[in-house]
Amino acid sequence: MDALRSARRKVVGTKQVTRALKAGAAARAYVANDADTFIYQQVVRAAEEAGVPCVRVNTMKELGMVCGVDVSAAAAAVLK
Repeated sequence: MDALRSARRKVVGTKQVTRALKAGAAARAYVANDADTFIYQQVVRAAEEAGVPCVRVNTMKELGMVCGVDVSAAAAAVLK
């Protein structure tokens, strides 16, 4: 989580994370355990296909706070 907090380049949100993973631009993905099952599986699958480690975070609220946004976040990624 410290890597995400201190990262200069990151994306927040399922669409942006999925897009970054497919483009090969993500170094590490984060997904919240309490995210919708479909979204959770979508991000994990995209990370596996891209060969990128996927870190599970307890809650969407916690992930949003670490990313520095005022709303909950289902997914985030650190860019290369």
